[in-house]
Amino acid sequence: MTRKKEITAEKIMELYMNEVLTKDIPKSVYAFASEHKFEESKFYAFYSSFETLEKQIFATFCLKTIELLNADQEYKTYDSKNKLLSFYYTFFELLAANRSYVFLKLKQNKNKLESLKLLSELRKTYIHFIQNEIQTEAFDFKNDKINKFRDKGMLEVAWLQLVFTLQFWLEDESQNFEKTDVFIEKSIKVSFDLKDLTPVQSVFDFAKFLWKEKTTTV
Repeated sequence: MTRKKEITAEKIMELYMNEVLTKDIPKSVYAFASEHKFEESKFYAFYSSFETLEKQIFATFCLKTIELLNADQEYKTYDSKNKLLSFYYTFFELLAANRSYVFLKLKQNKNKLESLKLLSELRKTYIHFIQNEIQTEAFDFKNDKINKFRDKGMLEVAWLQLVFTLQFWLEDESQNFEKTDVFIEKSIKVSFDLKDLTPVQSVFDFAKFLWKEKTTTV
C-alpha cells in the first residue's frame, strides 16, 4: 500500500510559492494537490482558498520574525526602539530570502488594491506585535475615549510605516539593500523622536535622505 505524503501548513506554503514562481497560480486546489501527491482535503484542513494561503504567507514572514527575535535572549533586554529595529532588520532579511515571490505578488501586480489585500493578515499580526512588544510614551488626554482614539491612531501610523518601508524595499536596487537599512534606521528614529517630542534633527536627516533618493532616481 502506498503511504500518503505527510503534509503540513508550511509544506503547502513552500510548494505553492515554488509553483507560482516556476509555473503559475494552480488552476484549482484539486490540480495543486494532485500535482504534489497529497489529498485535496489536506489543503482545506489549513486554508480555505489560494487567496487565504497567500495572505497567510505574508503573515508568516512576520510570525517567523517574532519567533526568531524571541529565541534571542539579548533581544529581551532591548528597549522598545531597538526591539522595533531588530524586528525590521529580521523581517526584511526574511523578505530578501523570498524576494522573487514578494516582488511578484506586490511589485509586479498591477492591481494595487489586490496587493494591499494580501497584506491584511500581516497587518493583524504586526499590530499585535506592536501592542504587546513596543511600549512608547504617549500624551495622556485625561479622557478614555480620546486616549483610545490616540492609541488606534498610533497603531495605524506604525502599520503605514511598515508599508512605506516595504514599498521602499521593493524599489531598492542598492547592494544588499543598504539603502533600505538606512531608511529603516532613520524612519524609526523619527517615529520615536516624534513620540518623545524631540524630532528636529532626526526629521531633518530623514527628509534629507528621502530628498536625495528622490532626486537621484529622477
